[in-house]
Amino acid sequence: MKKGIHPNYRPVVFKDFSCEFAVLTRSTIKTHETIQWEDGQTYPLVRLEISSGSHPFFTGKQKLLDSAGRVEKFNRKYSRPQ
Repeated sequence: MKKGIHPNYRPVVFKDFSCEFAVLTRSTIKTHETIQWEDGQTYPLVRLEISSGSHPFFTGKQKLLDSAGRVEKFNRKYSRPQ
C-alpha cells in the first residue's frame, strides 16, 4: 500500500447520549471530541442521535400499524366502479 493516501483507521467510541449506549469500534471518521473508555484509555468520540439502544425497532417499543385497515381504506378510495 502507498503511504500517506489512506485515512487513519483507529478505535473510536460511538455514543448515544439519549440512552447512554456506547460502543467501541474501529473507524476512519474524524472527530474533535474524546472520551475515557472503560479500560481507562482515551478514544475519539462520535455523538449519535439514535442507535440500536434507543431505536424503537430494537427496543421493542415499535408501534404496529393496522395494515388491514389501511388496505381496506386504499381499496375504498381507488376501487373501480362496478
